[in-house]
Amino acid sequence: MAEKRYGAASAKKTSGSKPRKSGGSGTPRKPAGRKRARTKSRPKRKGLFGLIQTLLIWIYKLIWRLTVRVSILAALVLGAAVLVEYASLPDYNQLLDGRAKGSVTLRDRNGEIFAWRGDQYGGAVTAQSVSPYLKNAVIATEDKRFYSHVGVSPRGIASAVRINLSEGRGPLSGHGGSTITQQTAKLLCLGVEYDASVWKNEAEYVADCRRSSLARKAKEAVFALAMEVKFTKDQILSIYLNRAYMGGGAYGAEAASQRYFAKPASDLTAPEAAILAGLLTAPSTLAPTANIERSQARAATVLRLMREQGYISVQEERTAQANPATLSDVAEARAGGYFADWVMASGPEFFTSKTTEDIDIRTTLDQRIQAAAEGAMKQVFSDKVKEGSKAQAAIVVMSSDGAVRAMVGGRKTNVSGLFNRATQAKRQTGSAFKPFVYATAMELGYSPLDTVVDEPLCLNIPGSGEWCPKNYTNEFYGRVTLVDALKQSLNIPAVKVSESVGRKLVQRVATDFGIDSELIDTPALALGASESTLLEMTGAYAGILNGGSSVSPYGLVELRRKGDPNPMMEATGGIGERVIREEAAHSLVYMMEKVLTEGSGRRAQLPDRPAAGKTGTTQAARDAWFIGFTADYVAGVWMGYDDNTPLRGVTGGGLPAEIWRETMIRVHEGLPVNQLPKLEPVPQRQQQAPAPEQTEPQRRENVLQQVLRDLLGGGN
Repeated sequence: MAEKRYGAASAKKTSGSKPRKSGGSGTPRKPAGRKRARTKSRPKRKGLFGLIQTLLIWIYKLIWRLTVRVSILAALVLGAAVLVEYASLPDYNQLLDGRAKGSVTLRDRNGEIFAWRGDQYGGAVTAQSVSPYLKNAVIATEDKRFYSHVGVSPRGIASAVRINLSEGRGPLSGHGGSTITQQTAKLLCLGVEYDASVWKNEAEYVADCRRSSLARKAKEAVFALAMEVKFTKDQILSIYLNRAYMGGGAYGAEAASQRYFAKPASDLTAPEAAILAGLLTAPSTLAPTANIERSQARAATVLRLMREQGYISVQEERTAQANPATLSDVAEARAGGYFADWVMASGPEFFTSKTTEDIDIRTTLDQRIQAAAEGAMKQVFSDKVKEGSKAQAAIVVMSSDGAVRAMVGGRKTNVSGLFNRATQAKRQTGSAFKPFVYATAMELGYSPLDTVVDEPLCLNIPGSGEWCPKNYTNEFYGRVTLVDALKQSLNIPAVKVSESVGRKLVQRVATDFGIDSELIDTPALALGASESTLLEMTGAYAGILNGGSSVSPYGLVELRRKGDPNPMMEATGGIGERVIREEAAHSLVYMMEKVLTEGSGRRAQLPDRPAAGKTGTTQAARDAWFIGFTADYVAGVWMGYDDNTPLRGVTGGGLPAEIWRETMIRVHEGLPVNQLPKLEPVPQRQQQAPAPEQTEPQRRENVLQQVLRDLLGGGN
């Protein structure tokens, strides 16, 4: 059957084959040629080239393995560091206000803001609540890839290093290549809070936070990555917008917007937003209150960047460039810099210069009067003082109750932090002191019509020898009334009156009127040889105007925490105790009016209303004064050199009187004319009514007064 099925040839072949070896599997063997092909290896290179190739492959594999392992290890370390920083980061809302100090807002008598001190913070804003122009301007200027990077931009760092090296600086000096996230990390001082036991002061703490080094940059990068993990991009940008310093004492966009433009940050226009964004690179030098032109030039660059990055159109850029932002009226005025400094210095430090809270202070300042005083000084110096002169001047204007309405502490106005000649300079008062001599006489019952002999006089001063005062004209006028002696500013009569009524009593009257400076105890007291400040002298004259009661000059009316309706502190100045009788004060006002109408102060006369005052010139004309008043305001003017150089051709009746006149004309513009509270003396021969019967104490007092009159050289 096999033959029939497979054929004879096949059957023979099968029957003639050799038996298989025992142990076979029955599986047919694979061809020998296939086995040889599988076991044949690739020929190897021999010689030196082959050895080098093998070595390079080995090194490559080793480096690759090390790189992978090091990268994994570095990633683990970095991740752990980021997690540690992440865990230490406070809540988002706690990071918005980063000031170590509080702010002080100063308001004038009408409640209008005129100055700021301390670290201003206008309140929390967010990336969504500020003007879109501001948000886009900050991103375009500071970090155009803010929304795409992970907190650190290697491309930005590399670019900054390249620029720094090309400009000859160190790789970390100059451009930092920092993202907004890294800048925010730096503003947060990498989470390190100020500790007075570690740093000498806050400035040292800030400097330490801002220093650059490789280690510091590494920590900054880790902190930035942690912030990117914990906060959203808009939250990071919001922290930055609230903490960034923008010049003028303003921290944060809201404070800066209010400071420069008197509007909320949500209402900023493109030019205004460009100015604020431009401040971030150099807030102090680019602040618009310091140099508006420089600030506008920087804003033009910001606008160009915004247009290049598609945030504004070409037309919007052109419109903004053609209409640059300008300061608000409040910021432009920068009124009362000297006054604000004085109020800050006169208040308690823990509520002013060292406050950790936001404080609101209402003051006595009248911005209209402040502008009048500043304008008057500028005009007189421009018209009457030689160009290049370094002579200085100061002005104080106040009400009769001591409420200071204006203060100019030097020729430079619209400034702060400078030497205030109105409150800090103690100078000899000269003849401006004489009204207190005659106030003492009026209080003792003397009349302006009583007389004294103006004649050569020499007194022996213990320890100094003989002292012979002289009049300014070097002439003697014989018997003169007290009113004539004052209006002509005669020296010898003033010394005689002072010595007769009692030097100690004159000192007491002057001190009670508010002159707190030490008064000398020599006959030269009557001629103003003692030193005082312009503020003290003006306050003392206010006491004469108000009828003889002392005043304490004051500028602070009310101090309160922001948002608190109850004041923590109220005015401590104002009218005090009576110094001399009202009749005596009114008699003195009569005498001082004659100074302007007939005497040494004629150049101070006002064209439309009565005024009274007194000139003052010290030895060698080192100081020149004019202090006077109308029925409404008291004003004092001092002029001189800071180094006590004598003035040339200047007396109190000259330029100081002209500055006073110009100031008071502007101050009283539009005000009704009021009469001075004066009391004209009545000569004895004109008295009609008989004198009332006197008591024994009155008779003794009259005898004493008659003796004093005899010492003065006689009487009416």
